[in-house]
Amino acid sequence: MINVGIVGGTGYTGVELLRLLAAHPEVDLQVITSRSEAGRAVAQLFPNLRGHVALKFSEPEINRLCDCDLVFFATPNGTAMQMVPQLLALGVRVIDLAADFRLSDAKQWQQWYGMPHACPELLNEAVYGLPEVNRAAIRDARLVANPGCYPTATQLGFLPLIESGLVDVSRLIADVKSGVSGAGRGAKVGSLLCEASESMSAYSVAGHRHLPEICQGLEQAAGQAVGLTFVPHLTPMVRGIHATLYAELSDPDAQLQALYEQRYADEPFVDVMPAQSHPQTRSVKGANTCRIALHRPQQGSTVVILSVIDNLVKGAAGQAVQNMNIMHGYDERLGLAQIALLP
Repeated sequence: MINVGIVGGTGYTGVELLRLLAAHPEVDLQVITSRSEAGRAVAQLFPNLRGHVALKFSEPEINRLCDCDLVFFATPNGTAMQMVPQLLALGVRVIDLAADFRLSDAKQWQQWYGMPHACPELLNEAVYGLPEVNRAAIRDARLVANPGCYPTATQLGFLPLIESGLVDVSRLIADVKSGVSGAGRGAKVGSLLCEASESMSAYSVAGHRHLPEICQGLEQAAGQAVGLTFVPHLTPMVRGIHATLYAELSDPDAQLQALYEQRYADEPFVDVMPAQSHPQTRSVKGANTCRIALHRPQQGSTVVILSVIDNLVKGAAGQAVQNMNIMHGYDERLGLAQIALLP
């Protein structure tokens, strides 16, 4: 049993983390912080947690968090890096669900997130928390940078092709759609029902913050620079990421289905579907699963990979719990056995 704290428990990622941890048999929730809701019962704000979480929100104070074995940060970008060095010095392990430690280059981080990094000395120590790639390093990490939702779906879709050298890495395309919860719980005009419903639109085509994160992971797999066109879209659904990925094959005789099935054979949360399948976002709603399917239109040189996840689970809180399990020697699937919701 481990003592766990959450900094920032009022956003969509925070409440999803609460939902998963409240049912985890090896977790004792000690602290849930929120400056704006301090003193308020968690179950009052999130009635789905009535009878499961008896805590009240409190101020994010180091002297309370230091009693935890592990602390999750479900906070806006730029928050975790202000507190993490002190927590690590006190022996507390950290999983950051924001982007503070995802990029290894401090100058690149400042370029994309608009502020200098508060502890650049920790960027090289932080382990990128994609278990399908960094499981061994996650196990011993003090600090894990939980991947973003777009990067998770995109990297898992591309990785087998890139690792095997079967595609032209200078011409990769990721056409990715996200549900509105990916924009966060804060009040924004673009997230209003009348604005987002019955409409779909691309955004940040010139450059999205997740682009350098995706490229960093793909370049590590390729051993060279990659050329990626990444276009995100907002779709009128609450949850889900659908990534349609394109690459040009260098070996027209490659057995792609076998390649993917072998690569992910031992991965508990990656489901390689039968050839020519069309995975749906609703098939992963509420589950820590990435479903992948492969296509070669007209048996040509272009391979199309379809990759779907729940942005709040495998794209955020579920993956964070998966990383916690690895870090503390638990079965990776513990607390993550939820079957996806249908309809």
